[in-house]
Amino acid sequence: MTPTQQLALMEQAAPDADFQQALARSGLSPLRPLALDVLQLNVGKLCNQTCRHCHVDAGPDRTDQMMDEVTARECLDAAERTGVTTLDITGGAPELNPNFRMLVEGARRLGCHVIDRCNLTILESGSQRGLAEFLAEQRVEVVCSLPHYRRLNTDRQRGDGVYEKSIRALQRLNALGYGQPGSGLRLTLVTNPVGAFLPPQQASIEAEWKRALLADHGVVFDQLIAITNMPIARYLEWLALSDNVEAYMGRLVRAYNPAAAAGVMCRSMISVGWDGRLYDCDFNQMLELPCDGQGLGHVRDLAREGAMGREVVTGRHCFGCTAGQGSSCGGATASSNG
Repeated sequence: MTPTQQLALMEQAAPDADFQQALARSGLSPLRPLALDVLQLNVGKLCNQTCRHCHVDAGPDRTDQMMDEVTARECLDAAERTGVTTLDITGGAPELNPNFRMLVEGARRLGCHVIDRCNLTILESGSQRGLAEFLAEQRVEVVCSLPHYRRLNTDRQRGDGVYEKSIRALQRLNALGYGQPGSGLRLTLVTNPVGAFLPPQQASIEAEWKRALLADHGVVFDQLIAITNMPIARYLEWLALSDNVEAYMGRLVRAYNPAAAAGVMCRSMISVGWDGRLYDCDFNQMLELPCDGQGLGHVRDLAREGAMGREVVTGRHCFGCTAGQGSSCGGATASSNG
């Protein structure tokens, strides 16, 4: 399904829902950044997994869109020029990009906090020997996806055997100090529902996850992030095949929370595509909705002033980030409005 088809399907499913109008009623229109703290890089769609809900449409055959060394170095230049505090590297499996380690080392030299959005199983790949040790040496925060603390839900979404590999990877990270008190090596887990519903309250399930993973596998971690499934790419296709698009879009629209909208991640972050183009978030990137105006066409042109002055590009998919407790790459953005 092309980005144009995805946008049309969302509009058809929720014809009376206008995100800009929702923002206006909340006193948030036009939506503009409050800060520029995070530069998020999507370094490509190559991945060792093919997950049914992947909003990036990533997989082992996606070698067609990979960030090259020139663009990667332009990203580091932009990080230095804008003074961002965090470089957030995602994909695909970002570690499969040949410039991944150069980006990590370059960002650390700049004094940036670095986040690796890891699918865990990549740490079990023979081509990535020493990756976990490298991440620990560079003091990289590992934000890793695990659909559920039980095997069934994880393998249902990600494929048979993924759960066992993920647990082994978590145990390996723990052995290196990740998630251990006082180590400074932060380990964050990310979960999203396997189905057409919103995630449970983040704070209410974190303790449950910690108890279960410790009791069953001796695994410890710092934080759990619960993310809403965005109605785009493979997840939107699944909604369409299961005749759930209209119901799910309605659920998101009805759950709109002004407090969540005020804290959306696009107000403190800008996203860079594999080719250096700029977007307000990774979801806009997948829908081919680039930043507008202020000369924000490419990362080589990025300046803090332009990034701060832009108006965020929005659409019906943005109801996914503002439903209930809110959803962002950093987790919930507000308390649910019930």
